[in-house]
Amino acid sequence: MKKASKYIYLTLMMIFLYAPILVLIIFSFNTTKSHSVMSGFSFKWYQQLFRDSAIMSSLMSTVIVAIISSIVSTVLGTFAALGINSMKKLPRSATLGVNNIPMINPEIVTGVSLMLLFVFFAARMNFKMGYATLIIAHITFDTPYVILNIMPKFRQMDKNLLDAAADLGCTPMQTFFKVTLPEILPGVLSGFLMAFTYSLDDFVVSYFVSGDTVQTLPIKIYSMTRRQVSPKINALSTLIFAVVVIVLIGKNIVEIKREKKLNKYKLHRRGEI
Repeated sequence: MKKASKYIYLTLMMIFLYAPILVLIIFSFNTTKSHSVMSGFSFKWYQQLFRDSAIMSSLMSTVIVAIISSIVSTVLGTFAALGINSMKKLPRSATLGVNNIPMINPEIVTGVSLMLLFVFFAARMNFKMGYATLIIAHITFDTPYVILNIMPKFRQMDKNLLDAAADLGCTPMQTFFKVTLPEILPGVLSGFLMAFTYSLDDFVVSYFVSGDTVQTLPIKIYSMTRRQVSPKINALSTLIFAVVVIVLIGKNIVEIKREKKLNKYKLHRRGEI
């Protein structure tokens, strides 16, 4: 009975989480604009989506900003985590506490403070807010998440590997690329995906720092809600959801294969196989 109640609770929770997405997917194939009555099955809104230059331009801007900011924040976060891991206990704890502040801080505070900072420099350096300010802002709130994903991998890593690499004549750079990076790679990939997701999804910070030259997809959708959200947005959301699911499945498959390979290597070293 107790086991059955756990499954019932899990099922209800999954329905609560994913029922809205399921409804969105279903009505993305509706023949009419209705969000409550399914009139028929059609790819009409998908066809219109790819013909809408404004939405596609916003999507392209969002993807460009997300990719650049995620790559930069992953590189910065990886080296920052490497430095934090080499600290002593008290400075490391203090630095990780400071790293958590941007994640706990309300987005509206981050957005307004970054906007004021960019306005301050814009008035003195004669530049306008746009792609550059968006990317800098996204790097600012993405990097702490990358660090948070990588730090546990350092704790799981066997410290003897680094000593062995040094004994075999590896330079610090060779040790990082041949020993440290492969060990923390799952955390790096998780940090990159989380940074990309947060960047793709961000509205509040982007709204304050994008200026009038760039419009990301969340801002475009917000501007459409003042009237009526087009079913084209349902189609776009369905495609984004499908891509995210495919990427997560691929990531899990890669991690499972890596874990199996690692376990096989450990068994081989112990002489069990």
